[in-house]
Parts: sequence; structure tokens; C-alpha cells
Amino acid sequence: MSTVPEVSLNNGVRIPQLGFGVWQVPADEVVDAVSTALEAGYRSIDTAAAYGNEEGVGTAIQRSGISRDELFVTSKVWNSDHGYDATLRAFDATTQRLGMEHLDLYLIHWPMPEQDSYVSTWKALERLYSDGRVRAIGVSNFHRLHLQRVIEEGGIVPTVNQIELHPRLTQSAMREFHREHGIATEAWSPLGQGKLLEEPTLQKLADSHGKTPAQVILRWHLQLGNVAIPKSVTPERIRANFDVFDFELSNEDMDEVSALNTGQRYGPDPDTMNVS
Repeated sequence: MSTVPEVSLNNGVRIPQLGFGVWQVPADEVVDAVSTALEAGYRSIDTAAAYGNEEGVGTAIQRSGISRDELFVTSKVWNSDHGYDATLRAFDATTQRLGMEHLDLYLIHWPMPEQDSYVSTWKALERLYSDGRVRAIGVSNFHRLHLQRVIEEGGIVPTVNQIELHPRLTQSAMREFHREHGIATEAWSPLGQGKLLEEPTLQKLADSHGKTPAQVILRWHLQLGNVAIPKSVTPERIRANFDVFDFELSNEDMDEVSALNTGQRYGPDPDTMNVS
């Protein structure tokens, strides 16, 4: 098994830089997908209440025989559960579905600016952290203003901001803001939902390294310092996405990938996402 590099969060907890995401993985497929990922060597699994597959993730982990302390499990509080008390109840439900007493990372899934309750939601996460029920707390899809408000009005700086990030959306300004505040950048849809795999630049780089375009993109993430959580239900792709530790992109290669940036989002804009 390849050794996955780790990123040290601002509270000293370490997260594997490459994890396995289960967004849009159906509940009836997630046990096999997570089992394959764990067999391939992944030790970080990212789920969410909204995905409807936490129970299957927990089942796969329990069946794996891997010690819980060797794993890094992330979940997220959904938009309809914002607010202090609702968030605490949502966390209880998530851990029950996963069959776990604690999580390694718990995130606010979206800021929901029109609802304007993410600060009280954040304070609930701080309570969970102080009670030792989660090893680290963070956010997802937060823009600079959302983060600044949480930092100013809360008591803890988020350890992670999980955002849409891929070669078409490199998020350089957000990554710099994260660096300034000691927040780790975690990329969801790190492969651009598969829409970049036919890109000629990536195919050229893949050919030159004897790799696939997906492997080139994941290597780009790793060398930027991002945490990446690719998702697949195909065993061959799950294993291939983990096979990215035996080559390195040159500075010129990195620049070529970054030059693909157009600011293209494939997911919702956090400023207008208000679906609950």
C-alpha cells in the first residue's frame, strides 16, 4: 500500500491528503465502493448527511476490519439542520447512522447566507469539538466573507474549507486566504466531475508520464497542497485514483494544468445556494 502524505490541520490533527468521496454514490452501491477504496489503501472517507449513504459507509468500515483509529471519517451537517440545537441533533443522527462514537472531521455543508444561521451552527460544532465528539471542525463551500464572520464571531478558526476546486476552477484567491489563516484547502469534485478528462493538455501530460488524465489532475492537487477526495464506483478507477504517488509533475507541468482555469463552476455558487 502506498503511503499517503498527510496535512497537519491548525489544531495538530493530521488528515490524509488523498481521500475517498461518496457524493452521488447510491446507498445500494456505497458499501462495495468504500470497501474497494479501503482495500486499495484509502484511509480517509468523506460523506455527508445529504448523501443518504452514511449507514452504508459505516457498514463498509465495520466490515473492513481496519482499526477505527487508522481511519479518518468526515461528515457534514445539512442545510435544513442549521442552528445550534438542530446541529447537535444532526450530529447525533450522523454518528448513529455511521455506527461511530466520534468523527474525525465535521463540516457545515453550505453557508446558506439567506438563512443566516451558519454562525450559530458553527458554535454547535465548537461545542461538539470541546466535548471531544469530533477531532476537528471545519466548513464547506464558504467564501471569504463567510469565513471571516465565523472567525470573528466564533471561538475557533475552521481547520478545513472544502470547496469545489479543479483545473477549471483553481480558486487561487481562496487558497491564499486559507494559507493566511491556517485553514486547509480540501477539493471536492477534484476531477471536475469528469468533464476535464478529454482535455488535450491533460492527455498530453498523461502520455508523457505514462499516467491517465485523472492521475495527472490528482497529482496537481497533491503538489499544490490541496486535500483531494475523488469519487468513483468503478473498482479500476478507484484503484487508479490512488496510484498517484510514483511520479511528479514539473513546475512547467503544474503551470500548464493551472492555465486551464476559466473560473468554471460545475456545482452551485455558495452565495446563492439556499436549497434546504
